[in-house]
Amino acid sequence: MQDLKVTYIQSPLVWEKPEENRNLFSKEINKISEETDLIILPEMFNTGFSMRPEITAEKMNGKTLQWMKEMAEKKSCVITGSLAIEEDGKYFNRLIWMRPDGSYSSYDKRHLFRHGHEQDHYETGTRKLIVELKGWKICPLVCYDLRFPVWSRNRQVNGKASYDLLIYVANWPEVRSFPWKTLLIARAIENQAFVVGVNRVGQDGMNLPHQGDSAVISFKGELLSQINAGKDLAETITLSYQALADFRSAFPVGLDADEFTLE
Repeated sequence: MQDLKVTYIQSPLVWEKPEENRNLFSKEINKISEETDLIILPEMFNTGFSMRPEITAEKMNGKTLQWMKEMAEKKSCVITGSLAIEEDGKYFNRLIWMRPDGSYSSYDKRHLFRHGHEQDHYETGTRKLIVELKGWKICPLVCYDLRFPVWSRNRQVNGKASYDLLIYVANWPEVRSFPWKTLLIARAIENQAFVVGVNRVGQDGMNLPHQGDSAVISFKGELLSQINAGKDLAETITLSYQALADFRSAFPVGLDADEFTLE
């Protein structure tokens, strides 16, 4: 199995200004000089964490999705991040997994952030997404999902893990930075998988500061890469599938995991 090169971008977001954010990320993506397999953007990367989807939401054929197609094709890699989507009169915080050939998959955020009244504006997702890239199985989730280990659980199917890489795209405020950093490590250890958490920086339209702390965590819970608090930067890191496979073989805790179903 090939190694996977992942680029994650931690950036401030312009409040409810999709075009300005697309331009911002275009500049950051164009700065990436090395080849990469996957570019990860924060939650609601084109607007910030807005509770006004009647103003910010786009159709699935909207400008931001078209922009993702163009950038994925240009960089010959997958690009992922979430945005507000309107569909049949309903609104979703929807993660898009855009491939360089223009095909895509999507995931609607399962756990809506009650403290921020997200459930009053968006519909709850019901389906987990597992995608494949270079033979890797990848599970992308959104922000508040991080607090719910049952939904994030790496279930065993025919003796094999459901995924190898777990991703969280986020708008996670500075005031709760300790849980963010701690839970990323916990999810990596308990699921024996690489974890990438991508958060924004800067102050949002509700005057909430965000310090980022975007990070890549190993299957052992080791910090492999982190963008320092408050910095807006991009990092590229190579993940070793062989190292993951060797560790799972030597310490196969997943085979002893409890079986369950979600209802």
